[in-house]
Amino acid sequence: MIYFLASIAAIAGFLFGFDEGVIAVARPLLDKDFPMTPLVGGFMTAAVPLGALIGASAAGRITDHFGRRRALMSAAALFTIGALIAAVMTATWILVAARLVLGLAIGTAAVTAPLYIAEAAPLAIRGALVSTYQLAITFGILASYLSGLAISGDGTWRAMFALGAVPGLLFLVGLIFLPESPRWLVLKGFLDRARASLHRLRGVGAPVDKELNEIALTAEAEKGEKVGYSALLEPTIRPALIVGMGLFFLQQLSGINAVIYYAPEIFRHAGFDSEKTQTLATVGVGTVNFLTTILAMYLIDKMGRRPLLVLGFVGTTATMLLIAFAVVNPAIVPAWVVILALMLYIASFAISLGPLPHVIMSEIFPLHVRGPGMSMASISNWGFNFVVVFAFPLMLASVGLAVTFTIFAVICAGGIMFTLRRVPETTGYSLEAIEAHLKSGRPFVALRRPMPATVPPGH
Repeated sequence: MIYFLASIAAIAGFLFGFDEGVIAVARPLLDKDFPMTPLVGGFMTAAVPLGALIGASAAGRITDHFGRRRALMSAAALFTIGALIAAVMTATWILVAARLVLGLAIGTAAVTAPLYIAEAAPLAIRGALVSTYQLAITFGILASYLSGLAISGDGTWRAMFALGAVPGLLFLVGLIFLPESPRWLVLKGFLDRARASLHRLRGVGAPVDKELNEIALTAEAEKGEKVGYSALLEPTIRPALIVGMGLFFLQQLSGINAVIYYAPEIFRHAGFDSEKTQTLATVGVGTVNFLTTILAMYLIDKMGRRPLLVLGFVGTTATMLLIAFAVVNPAIVPAWVVILALMLYIASFAISLGPLPHVIMSEIFPLHVRGPGMSMASISNWGFNFVVVFAFPLMLASVGLAVTFTIFAVICAGGIMFTLRRVPETTGYSLEAIEAHLKSGRPFVALRRPMPATVPPGH
């Protein structure tokens, strides 16, 4: 059952990726029927992260009040409704509204789906199961690009949008057969229902009393903790807030969503005039993103967080500068170099900047402020996502692709310094050990990966 639960919950990630990526392949066809200025087009595209910002801000209260499963069911319904409205829209403002609805669904699911998987999963495989959500995002982006390759012709953008309703319905139906999170049931005082949920998740006859007692003791201990956003500003906790929000700031301003949303436009500016060629190149971007994310799932615990972050920032800096140079000097740099550089950029991002902010965010905040801390990091994520997606077409129309990518490169270079000066190495430490270091008053960045022989038992 737990694998079925993780697979169904990961559909939220697939829908997230599909609705982000589909606009990239649908936009050239959409412009033939509904021409848009850079301002209107930017806002239409940015409506998804704007809606996600609102959804993520409200998701914590929704999941606490109604439960993880019902919150995801509401997101599934919004995914389906938003996709259908986008497919039948007759005016640009209707498409904007549809994408706002999709954004609300994405924001809610982005907070709730990983939480639901983590609370239901056994300890031994929790990390692997939660990571399926990030992998599903990249698969959704790739699927959206493939839909553009398979469906072509005037007006077919409606079919591309409508396809998003299919996994939305599967998501909704699948959730009907899943149990509620046992942790949420314990928090609400439904111990018998929590025991039944654990039996379904672990298998009939599996011993669940010890796990249920541990959940109940943790829930009881948390009742006395002070929880609130103001606690994040306390001197001992503030370094975690800076790292959590800072990594998402750097992730979004690295230019990734400009590439995901506007890949065909980037290839057109680089000299690829054929829509088919643009779409094929865009599919290549999605394929590299998906495959490299699989590699990242293996390397995160092998290499460590900090080395992988530095590697990612170095790669994105170099490739962004190369693309900028190629655009300014098309006679010197062959067009295929732009494709290669963009693929290397995607690989650098997917192996590092993509998954690591989510992983580190879930590790660095103390238990009593983990909810508010992750909420603030998520707000940073979606807020800067909206800024980049909204501003990119305006920057493209004003200063051009080369200057825009140079700005992204400078920000990525700043990410190297931020990692070296601020980000701790959490690999090899339990959450309790990370929290103890944070509260000790020592510099957060002083936390380094321990030698195996020096790691105390339980850490």
